[in-house]
Amino acid sequence: MHTRSTTVPRNVAPNPALQRILSLIDNACRPSGRPSVQLLVVSKTRDPEAIASVAAAGQRAFGENYVQEALPKIAALRELGLEWHLIGHLQSNKAEQAARSFDWVQTVDRPKLVAALARHRPDALPPLNVLIQVNIDDEASKSGCSPLDIIPLAAAIADQPRLRLRGLMAIPSPDPDMDRRRTAFRNMGRLFSRLQQDSAGIDTLSLGMSEDFIEAIEEGATMVRVGSALFGPRPRKP
Repeated sequence: MHTRSTTVPRNVAPNPALQRILSLIDNACRPSGRPSVQLLVVSKTRDPEAIASVAAAGQRAFGENYVQEALPKIAALRELGLEWHLIGHLQSNKAEQAARSFDWVQTVDRPKLVAALARHRPDALPPLNVLIQVNIDDEASKSGCSPLDIIPLAAAIADQPRLRLRGLMAIPSPDPDMDRRRTAFRNMGRLFSRLQQDSAGIDTLSLGMSEDFIEAIEEGATMVRVGSALFGPRPRKP
């Protein structure tokens, strides 16, 4: 389902770009009769005002790539009750800040990170939702574990009461041939189904971005990560 905030201001004009993306998601789900897929708005490089504008239209879940960039936004927008996902590579020395500030970490790919996140997740907060990031195309430059490491990593997460395994995430190679991308999406779908058979509570397959989220949905994604299709091109770095 699309996640909506119940704490955003009322009587705010709708966001046409957000409504268009939500319509595209619904249309992609309709032929298979699947329930609607969750939209995660990628807010990397966007300022709190831009995020608040999208939140005011009903969007609740936002994704950030960098812990240090995200922390001031999380603090500035705390009263809106948003849900924050870390979707960038996480270094172990940033695990404490991530465990204390985010609701989800989608890029868990090694046992050391599992232990660090569990150790630093405050008891006063619900268990941290985590996804195992898979390097589905076996790219040397990409983060993520091997498909062969999913089950042992899932077992390590299951041993940590402060963590809750929700599923898998991948960033397939941006191949110009969409058929090759679909193959990666399809392979992730198979791995997801296998994990569901082996572990309880698995409900999230995070796949697809602005260029290919429709294809990802058609191949089984339950969450898509969309930024530039909503906000436009990212601001250039100074």
